[in-house]
Amino acid sequence: MDFIATYNLTGLFVGLATFLIIGVFHPLVIWGEYYFGVKCWWVFLLMGMIGITGSFLVKNIVVSSLCGVFAFSSLWGIGELFHQRKRVEKGWFPKRENKRKEASESK
Repeated sequence: MDFIATYNLTGLFVGLATFLIIGVFHPLVIWGEYYFGVKCWWVFLLMGMIGITGSFLVKNIVVSSLCGVFAFSSLWGIGELFHQRKRVEKGWFPKRENKRKEASESK
């Protein structure tokens, strides 16, 4: 962190980390909806609450900011789960068949 502060790279670092965090949440939402449907929304809520708590408790401004980005990306994911379900219904993304049906077909 000293290197980042010394060379005034804090904004660039936070921007890059924000981009990466948001980039990770896109496939997480797709994966979560595919395997669990929208009933996994509470996991995103829990991650958001952990991120908000971390943002309050961490003294370092960069780490606190990244906790906030993580928190609100998690909370954004809740809404995106429901939007993803609509995208699947429209046929834009594949729909996962029932596990039991897949197991019986493989026999």
